[in-house]
Amino acid sequence: MEQRLTIITLGVSDLKTISEFYDTKFGWTRTPASNEHIVFYQLNGILLSLYPKTSLAEDAKTNVAGSGFKAFTIAYNTRSEKEVDELIEILRNKGVTIVKEPQKVEWGGYSSYVADPDDNLWEIAYNPFLPLDEKGNIVTL
Repeated sequence: MEQRLTIITLGVSDLKTISEFYDTKFGWTRTPASNEHIVFYQLNGILLSLYPKTSLAEDAKTNVAGSGFKAFTIAYNTRSEKEVDELIEILRNKGVTIVKEPQKVEWGGYSSYVADPDDNLWEIAYNPFLPLDEKGNIVTL
C-alpha cells in the first residue's frame, strides 16, 4: 500500500449547515463534484469530504451512535505564531467557536483549537519543526 492520504470524510449531522460553515467561516470553495448529497473541498494535496453521518455509517456497515470527543483532530498549520493569532481573530469575528485560545504548547509550538458546528476540532498551529512550502505543504525532512 502506498503511503498517502487522498480523502478525509467527515460524517456530519446536517450537510447544509456544516458545508455553509466551511463556505462562509473558513471561506473555502466547493469543488464542482459537490452536490446535495456530498460536498468536497480541494485542499493542498487531499480532499475534505462532508457526508451525512447516517449515510456514512450505513455505507461502512456500522452504528451511527456516538458522542463526545472523537479522538482525532484536523490540523491547519501556519507559518508563524502571528498568523495563528490573526486567523483566530478572523474566525472569532465570524462567530466560530474557539475551544482553546492561542498559546505556547509543551512540544515547542504555538496552537489554538476551533470547532465546527458538529464539534470537529481544528487545531490552528505553528510548528517551528515542520516548515511549510509556498503551497502550505509540510516540507519533508
